[in-house]
Amino acid sequence: MNGFKNWSVIPARTWRIRQADEGDGWLKIPAIPIPVGELTPAEDQKEAIQPAPAKAPEAPAEEPATVLLKAEEVIEAVEAPKAEETIEEAEETKAEEPAEEAKEPEAEETVEETGEPEVEETAEEAEQPAPVHPDPDAFQRRLDSRYDELKWLYCELYHGDMAAFDYFVQMLRRCWAQRKDALRLQDQRRENDPDWYRRRDLLGMMLYTNAFAGTLKGVEEKLPYIQECGVNYLHLMPLLESPKGRSDGGYAVSNFRRVQPELGTMEDLESLADACREKDISLCLDFVMNHTSEDHEWARKARAGEPGYRERYFFYDNWDIPREFEKTVPQVFPTTAPGSFTWLDDCKQVVMTNFYPYQWDLNYANPVVFNDMTENLLYLTNRGIDVIRLDAVPYIWKQLGTTCRNLPQVHTLVRMMRMVCEIVCPSVLLLGEVVMEPAKVVPYFGSPEKPECHMLYNVTTMATTWHTLATGDVSLLRHQMDTVCALPRDFLFLNYLRCHDDIGWGLDYPWLKEHFGTDEVTHKKYLNDWFTGKWPGSGSRGELYNDDPHLGDARLCGTTASLCGVEAADYEKNPFKLERAIACDLMLHAWMLTQSGIPVLYSGDEVGQLNDYSYHHDGEKWDDSRYIHRGNFQWDLAHMRRDETTRQGKQFMGLRRLEQIRADEPTFDARADVWTFDTGCPHVLGVGRWYQGRKLIAMFNFSDQFVTASSWEKGPYRELVYGGNFDDLGRVELFPYGFVWMLHTEG
Repeated sequence: MNGFKNWSVIPARTWRIRQADEGDGWLKIPAIPIPVGELTPAEDQKEAIQPAPAKAPEAPAEEPATVLLKAEEVIEAVEAPKAEETIEEAEETKAEEPAEEAKEPEAEETVEETGEPEVEETAEEAEQPAPVHPDPDAFQRRLDSRYDELKWLYCELYHGDMAAFDYFVQMLRRCWAQRKDALRLQDQRRENDPDWYRRRDLLGMMLYTNAFAGTLKGVEEKLPYIQECGVNYLHLMPLLESPKGRSDGGYAVSNFRRVQPELGTMEDLESLADACREKDISLCLDFVMNHTSEDHEWARKARAGEPGYRERYFFYDNWDIPREFEKTVPQVFPTTAPGSFTWLDDCKQVVMTNFYPYQWDLNYANPVVFNDMTENLLYLTNRGIDVIRLDAVPYIWKQLGTTCRNLPQVHTLVRMMRMVCEIVCPSVLLLGEVVMEPAKVVPYFGSPEKPECHMLYNVTTMATTWHTLATGDVSLLRHQMDTVCALPRDFLFLNYLRCHDDIGWGLDYPWLKEHFGTDEVTHKKYLNDWFTGKWPGSGSRGELYNDDPHLGDARLCGTTASLCGVEAADYEKNPFKLERAIACDLMLHAWMLTQSGIPVLYSGDEVGQLNDYSYHHDGEKWDDSRYIHRGNFQWDLAHMRRDETTRQGKQFMGLRRLEQIRADEPTFDARADVWTFDTGCPHVLGVGRWYQGRKLIAMFNFSDQFVTASSWEKGPYRELVYGGNFDDLGRVELFPYGFVWMLHTEG
């Protein structure tokens, strides 16, 4: 039995020994146990579960993946939401009154029917809080407290242009006047509870509207499914109007106040936002502030030579200044869109285009641009958007002789945008998209006295996580986490495994070279070979993006499940590999959930959606490999989410179990102390969390081997996922891609 005698962290009832056809012994990896009361009754499952598609074979029928426990064997666990409705059933009942309202007696009921004296009913009514109304003086109060700093920053950036500043302030007042009462009341509630977005029960999901449900109305109809996933932070990928065939996935906006017609209307977006607010789901939307589409009204007028519009972009009569810029400005897409400028043959001028030629960079040195773009942002928040994702924010200020990245003026602009939100819509959060190393990311939080973004993406930890999976060595990940743990706890990160974009290998190569002698180009090639399945023994299936053979700087695309080996095991119909791949997938999600901040799922990951290769045959997408993980949501997989004999059921139910534990366990609080520790095994990452007398010790095995790890922390401990009590952690034996959450409570 591979030399292991004491399976200390896994209850015996959750694993069995199997004999493989080749004659080799194989130990079944334990599935995450789900309390019996949380499983869908068998008779309901027959109606709820659809047959599996041919391309996603079920796990072997002779041995179910999970041993269902008897009621008396259920481990101590926090009850997760029951999932006894199908998506269709939930949608049919979504119009029903909330449960809280159902508990109240109907107006027609008599005193005798309710069984309560009329006087008591009157007393209860008297105790009800008075209706809350929006504060009519809120705008002026908020503006007064920030006016001096806002004016100083604005005038410093725009050389004392008071006419522009006065217009700016009047625009803010106008936007506040247009804000409806429901949003003003939410502003007041969240202003009184400034840490509302730091709750440990927050769980995000990002999705494409068309891929998930076709239209915005379709997303609204699917909100019961989103709630069943435990999601209360919904990020809709770019959906504003952009030209077909030149949209860059929606990041080339031609109108900031119109929705892409095939997705719906701005009224549909506002309706969805209202529905989300009623269900306590915060809605996030991208705000593409660095550039517009060449089809935007401003760009069309600039192209036509109308006065005042070319000044909104960077236009030049010849290549002299653009060539000077390109001496110091790194290229964003060196292979698919080389250079940072584009020649416009119709008007015989050059325009700055750092991304694609059809995306024209905005000139924020012009106060008109800042004023109008800020008004566009507030227009979206007034539709009910709760979180604004500032796209490509480090790029927004350009200055000759620099890299045009992370310049001081960028922070001035973001600081002003933060104050704008605090004045007009204080319930709205700013999420900065800063895809850079921690030293350049952290400044976008600002300072406690002068904050900028509320939240930032934890990009480096994400990339380092996948590096760790490919190498099986946790050294760099531990080094990365030590950096993050040393940051102030006020800094809130969004943690994720996959998103709409590629994975760039922006690792700490100086540290790798110092400790392992790692060559950057060679290592990137190894990682890409591993995750595209070219490396011997790799089960990953991904594709490269922007492959530059000369620089060896290709990036990676693929879904979480496919990169974890689920796709290959599914294709080979190999149950052993499939169990291990699912364990890998769930271990990575458990690791994501262990980090402080807001965990965010990529739509489809909850049911183990695989790569979608159909983009190869789409004339508008074939040259962008990111579409491999942007495929349509497969609702046939979602129908199997509660059937634990399928891989979709194992992944969905296992993930929901982990999410519920996280939501209910105080040690996952964002204010907890967090540290890493040496587990005595190079494959196992050890993380500790302490909060209010409760200590969590977590271990994650990033290898496909059985390993032994340890911690000097004294017990007793209770394992939160698999159950069991332990006096100490001197010898913890982990399955391939296994993990544990050990809890110790004082007193």
